[in-house]
Amino acid sequence: MRNADANSAWAKDRDHVLHPYTDFSTFHAEGSQVIEGASGMYVTDADGHRLLDAIAGLWCVNIGHGRREMAEAISDQVLKMQYYNPFGHSTNVPAAELAHWLASHAPGHLNHVHYTTGGSTANEAAVRIAHYYFAMQGQHRKKKIISRNDAYHGATYVAAELTGIHATKHGFDKVGETFIHHISAANMYAKPEHMTEAEYCDFLVNEFENRIHQLGPDNCAAFIAEPVMGAGGVLVAPQGYHRRMWEVCRKYDMLYIADEVVTAFGRLGSWFASKEIFDYEPDILVSAKGITSGYIPLGATLISDEVYEVISRPQVEGGVFSMGLTYFGHPVACAAALKNIEIIETEGLLANSRESGAYLQEAAQALHGSAIVGDVRGHGLMLAVDLVADKAAKAGFPVTTGAGHRVFEKCVENGVIVRPVGDRIVLSPPIIIDPAQIDTIVSVLGDAIGAVESEISS
Repeated sequence: MRNADANSAWAKDRDHVLHPYTDFSTFHAEGSQVIEGASGMYVTDADGHRLLDAIAGLWCVNIGHGRREMAEAISDQVLKMQYYNPFGHSTNVPAAELAHWLASHAPGHLNHVHYTTGGSTANEAAVRIAHYYFAMQGQHRKKKIISRNDAYHGATYVAAELTGIHATKHGFDKVGETFIHHISAANMYAKPEHMTEAEYCDFLVNEFENRIHQLGPDNCAAFIAEPVMGAGGVLVAPQGYHRRMWEVCRKYDMLYIADEVVTAFGRLGSWFASKEIFDYEPDILVSAKGITSGYIPLGATLISDEVYEVISRPQVEGGVFSMGLTYFGHPVACAAALKNIEIIETEGLLANSRESGAYLQEAAQALHGSAIVGDVRGHGLMLAVDLVADKAAKAGFPVTTGAGHRVFEKCVENGVIVRPVGDRIVLSPPIIIDPAQIDTIVSVLGDAIGAVESEISS
């Protein structure tokens, strides 16, 4: 039974909080789910229900909830020095130590770090730095950024325009229309039936190169891509795609920006996915989420030596690199990141993620048995299940069916939180997960899908 404090919080939230992606058709009547506790793989709602968190908060709680070591590291840093102005060549020990660790573990020559407060602001910084990089070389026309349909790069103004989930932009004014462009997502499920995987990869790479020619190579500054597309559908590109897109960038003097907000810090079983898994070395790499496992907001835009050498020159006599945030390199956030990294290292969580990820991908294939499951796909601890009205045609349900939300509700009733994105169910559990918990998630999800299938067909 919900307690008085939870009821009060529910009402205050409904009356005063503007949530990300609020559905105003139901929010004023239903309000928000109130989560009161979290520990390990589980969260507890205001009604006392213990729920297995199969989405790691939002792709981010990699080491699990409620770690005492994290609380102590954060507390210790607050008591030692919680904040000081980062401008004017001032720093703090955790920010310096974390930057050194990032430079030591990031691929290629990504030896320089620009801190932000999250993924959106880190992507904004990446674009601004890319523009500045070419301007400092006198290439003032090189402004265009090529992103992909269905990509998700954030919710701040420019990051929202980089995002290729165009349904998220209804009613909002657009910015950056002169310099932000989109090409096809690398979507193997939507691949034309007559194409092999290799032919589809050729098609996507050719499309990219053709778009560069259409826009003019002298106008194109960068390509931005997630190694595995997250919110846009857990889309895994065809073999060799990222390496070849990187080679096209080299050919036309463009920067490759890897958005590893989701994929870094263990979700795919490595610190960073770009080089180790997909064989390319980005010029700029964006990270957030798993860098602190969601305990404190932090983002980091990693920059190559080659880019840094250009942008570190004074643009005029007495000129400075005039971008940065009040909470740049926040000592508490950086201390949390260092402790998070230590936990991942000492507990062998990268290896656990690789093993658990392989087990999840295999176990989830059983979901194909449902008549309303069109596709099950993923990589590591990222998985998506597409719900369809017609398997052969890959046709979705009418919006009014609400199949994805109905599956979500049935999963919650049976103790598991999944994420519905339209009629797609997304899983991204903490990297501490074990096989028994994966079995529970797949079983509960399978039962929920089966129940919704029966309701729809009856």
